[in-house]
Amino acid sequence: MSAIKTIGIDLGKSTFHLVGHDHFGQELFRHKFSRTKLIQFISAHEPVTIAMEACCGANWLARRCQEFGHEVKLIPPQYVKPYVKSHKNDFIDADAIAEAATRPKMRFVTPKSEQAQLGSVIRRIRTGYIRERTAVMNRISSILVEFGFSFPRGHANMKRLFQWLADTGQSVPPLLVFELREQLDHYNHLNEKIKEQDKKIETLNHDNELFTLLQSIPGIDPITAACCLSAVSNPKDFSNGRNFAAWIGLVPFQYSTGGKSRLLGISKRGNKELRELFVHAARSVLWRDATAEKYFGTWLLNLKRRKPFNVALVALANKLARIAWSVMATHKTFEVRT
Repeated sequence: MSAIKTIGIDLGKSTFHLVGHDHFGQELFRHKFSRTKLIQFISAHEPVTIAMEACCGANWLARRCQEFGHEVKLIPPQYVKPYVKSHKNDFIDADAIAEAATRPKMRFVTPKSEQAQLGSVIRRIRTGYIRERTAVMNRISSILVEFGFSFPRGHANMKRLFQWLADTGQSVPPLLVFELREQLDHYNHLNEKIKEQDKKIETLNHDNELFTLLQSIPGIDPITAACCLSAVSNPKDFSNGRNFAAWIGLVPFQYSTGGKSRLLGISKRGNKELRELFVHAARSVLWRDATAEKYFGTWLLNLKRRKPFNVALVALANKLARIAWSVMATHKTFEVRT
């Protein structure tokens, strides 16, 4: 049996720093490897626990380590920081990672599958197209303001841009029309690219049962369902739905001391994209009283009457997140309780 129990790896783009600990937490070696040499090292090493921070490149390396029989522990970077001693360098970071991995109450992240990472890539590209489309819309609006036109916002108005200009009855310089035409063509092209990304997401998750089950929840669309599957490798990483909602940042931020409990606004921690999607899902339900009452009864309507709209909105988003965790953990469809 090897004396090495845990190997901490500080990840880099081209170089990787390793520190090995024995069963008593004593440091046994320090190595610096290139990417190729690192793969050779872990492939030849006896199966041990390999710890890394859950950051860029960690999921790919975790899968490679698992292929060689190693146990992989991914640690959120904020949980490693308290174990960094003295000044910071790559070997000290690797040593801190190895030590943090041995703590009994440490929280770990399940490595993502290749499909989950592909889903994240497709959604990130889709988000980039949406931001670029918004920039084009703002550009067109600002150009028209310079020539005395107050163009109304919205995609419906953007699609009938030239008809709207004709209805104003004002003269438009020919060169301005040419520039606007190019911008509108770019806007339409981005719309097509966004639709292509939507189709890719549905195709990628077509055979996933949870992808269909999650969409049984009110307000959850294919994008939100796909984001849940990409962000949550294993729902059992969370002990219950509340922990999942807290990870997303949909619970109050607590700042209690001296025996006095103090709850502030939502923490906004964790996965920003998933939190935003759950809030949008809640908004689509809360806007329609009939839909809200159908799925969640009178408590939601009473909450909407008693509290500001955004407070009720976040409360519903929290509930939807808990339901989503339950669906992923139990593989059961959402059912309305009467």
